Amino acid sequence: MELALQIAGWSLFGLGILAGLALDLVGLFGNWVILGMVAAAWVLGGFEHFGLWALLGMAVLAALGEALEALAAGYGAARFGGGKGAALAALAGCIAGAILGTPVFPLVGTLIGACAGAFAGAALYELVIVKKTADASLKTGFGAALGRMGGVAAKLIIGVLMLLVAWASF
Repeated sequence: MELALQIAGWSLFGLGILAGLALDLVGLFGNWVILGMVAAAWVLGGFEHFGLWALLGMAVLAALGEALEALAAGYGAARFGGGKGAALAALAGCIAGAILGTPVFPLVGTLIGACAGAFAGAALYELVIVKKTADASLKTGFGAALGRMGGVAAKLIIGVLMLLVAWASF
């Protein structure tokens, strides 16, 4: 019976980790799910596996992943010729796009909406407020969308780093 419970528990742990990585791919809170799974395994395993320092390190990494993801669209907009206003508009567009895209296509719509929102926010800011040409505005919007995708990739990489921290402390 005990062996069956261990198999079931570690199987659920593995599924939770995979769910966390999948959530990272669509720009959601996957690293926090990974941290929660490792913390649950630590507690339910009688504090035998993992450890407090590993959990703290993983929490720092999860926060870093969120920060990178949030700032990436603005960085992309700035890198492709936009100013600080375009970077802020890209961030606002990310949030609005993610909110609007989620009900249309659950999970995947969050990422698509965030990328489209970053594009629209940065491009419209540059076109309407800064009065840049359409080509220059579209270039800035493209940079914001590209930055958003880069932020998602960075967050996924940090999720894998979190798993390496967990593995090293197992």
